[in-house]
Amino acid sequence: MDLKVLLAEEGRTDPPAFYARLHRAGAAQAVDGAEQGFAVAVYGFEAAGQVLKDSRFHQLDAAYLDLHNPQWRRHQALEVLRDSMFFTDGPAHDGVRQLIGRTFTARRVAAMADAVTASTHRLLDRLDELSRGGPVDFMGEFAYLLPSSVMADALGVPQEDLAWFRPRVLAIGAILELDGATWKNMVRANTAARELTAYFTDLVALRRSDPRDDLISHLAATDLSDRQLVANLITTFNAGFVTTTHLLGNGLTMLLERPALRVALDQGNATSYVEEMVRFEPPVQILVRYAPEAAEIEGVPCRPGEAVLVMIGAANRDPRRFTDPDAFDPARPDPGSLSFGFGPHYCLGAALSRLEGEIAFPALFERFPDLALAAPLSRQPKPLILRGHDTLPVLCHGR
Repeated sequence: MDLKVLLAEEGRTDPPAFYARLHRAGAAQAVDGAEQGFAVAVYGFEAAGQVLKDSRFHQLDAAYLDLHNPQWRRHQALEVLRDSMFFTDGPAHDGVRQLIGRTFTARRVAAMADAVTASTHRLLDRLDELSRGGPVDFMGEFAYLLPSSVMADALGVPQEDLAWFRPRVLAIGAILELDGATWKNMVRANTAARELTAYFTDLVALRRSDPRDDLISHLAATDLSDRQLVANLITTFNAGFVTTTHLLGNGLTMLLERPALRVALDQGNATSYVEEMVRFEPPVQILVRYAPEAAEIEGVPCRPGEAVLVMIGAANRDPRRFTDPDAFDPARPDPGSLSFGFGPHYCLGAALSRLEGEIAFPALFERFPDLALAAPLSRQPKPLILRGHDTLPVLCHGR
């Protein structure tokens, strides 16, 4: 597989066309050009799921960076990421995940429904007010604010700080792209990591002196080191809303391009709509793992220390798993996807993300039945790891 094709304008603009060509060549293949940093691409649905649950394949942890980038500790953004559960495996991952997972159990998420509904309608009021002056950016004024507001309440982050967070979250997200670790991006990410570390260090100290019923207070009372605690708060907060932000933005464009499906959407079928949205255009298109020891994927060898691209976006369109995979069909007989991952790193916030989509989309079109894009969708290339819109100007027409 030539990764350069995917990273080029054509691949970034229309990755499904690239994925379709891959599926004609099996479920996995070697990546051309060792200089690209990846040895194997896996894109078949079953094969991708197998890699994600297989303990032989690890996150790109500190050991991986020691092997491939010995100077990585000079970058605070990389240190923050590697100190978190998102880039560790085994006991170091499982213990922290168990602590944080208590906030996102099925019972707790279900109990958040009223708060999500209230936040949704508050932001719809805001859209209504802002749109009286013309187009309004759906991404900035709704898709970001809804999930970040919900996560802020869960963690204990003050709502008035959300605007401060967004550019710093985007800066760290930029270095997660396949070709995103440029010098310019790393400088910005390191600055963001320093500022976020200082912010959460102060907030942890505040919660220790004045505990509340929030995740920061609960974690501050555990035996996690301050370094672990702050790193996991930064990454959990970021991960807790970034994917949902893109689910809301991507899902809106899917519905606006399909008026009949938009009209048919209601609270009764919202679950199937959201499932199909994340399958059709997953907010995270690619995950990366590596093999500390020699391994094999669908007959393709992977040598010790080599990285594997797990292509979620392609796996979700595998014709061996899905009927007519390139069709957006909320009523499809074969639902399901790998969009929230699989195995030990399955997304902790998956249930909350689904809940937010299931509440937001019906409410959005009930409030603005004639909601429309203010301009044609841009055909500019988009990121591949965190795939979504930076801005999305819309015209809101309420009842």
